[in-house]
Amino acid sequence: MALHRVIGSERPAHPALALAPTVALELTGLTVRYERSMALDGVTCAIYRGEQIAVVGPNGAGKSTLFKTLVGLLKPCAGTTHYFGASTAAPSLIAYLPQRSMVDWHFPVSVADVVMMGRVGRVGLFRRPGAHDRTLVAEALDLVKMSHLARRQISELSGGQQQRVFLARALAQEARLLLMDEPLSGLDVASQDMLFQVLDDLRARDVTILTALHDLQLAARHFDRVMLLNRRLVGLGPAAEVFAPNRLVEAYGSHLHLAVTRDGILTVADTCCDHE
Repeated sequence: MALHRVIGSERPAHPALALAPTVALELTGLTVRYERSMALDGVTCAIYRGEQIAVVGPNGAGKSTLFKTLVGLLKPCAGTTHYFGASTAAPSLIAYLPQRSMVDWHFPVSVADVVMMGRVGRVGLFRRPGAHDRTLVAEALDLVKMSHLARRQISELSGGQQQRVFLARALAQEARLLLMDEPLSGLDVASQDMLFQVLDDLRARDVTILTALHDLQLAARHFDRVMLLNRRLVGLGPAAEVFAPNRLVEAYGSHLHLAVTRDGILTVADTCCDHE
């Protein structure tokens, strides 16, 4: 059971939207099926360079499917995708942070080694990293405040620290598009705040970020725009516009109940039983 107040303070629109924006990611009719089940149905949208987008929707809405398709782990059955104007993206262009449950955290590797893995796409699989690569890894660890744990085994870290290490890997990779699937899951408030501080730092680097979330309030507070998804695109825009009652009901259906209060719209969402 999740309780959210969805009308409140919102982050101002990214400055790029007020100028002539550069399209970082363009989807046209993107459709993905799992055997006979529709996972994504004709998703069409444009995400601009440097934007930070919250991708929200009920369990099974296609959030993870969208990310896996963008990174090439799944093949769409219809539609097109363009990355910064090109129909294909170099592996180093996109960094993907899967759900924590999908990662083997007991693999015997250090924090610095995980971050250095972000350089493989640029250095090559069988070449040794050079001084420039080591410098980028050190800078990335410093940005996420993990330098003091560089030699620690990844399995010895807390959930919040592990997420920051994967963010550092994306920074070392010099990715221009970052996809994060439920990065806040299981994190305490302090770890969540630290993660958002890192995302704020990434704004200066003009990295485009899509983050799958369940918390509608955090989506409204910390992101430039929100993408409301339930297999098809229900809405994409400012939170106050997308989180209109009719759209929320359309996306969440019987899993969502709305209550109008003096402070805005309160949502109660049942998210415990569905799995994508």
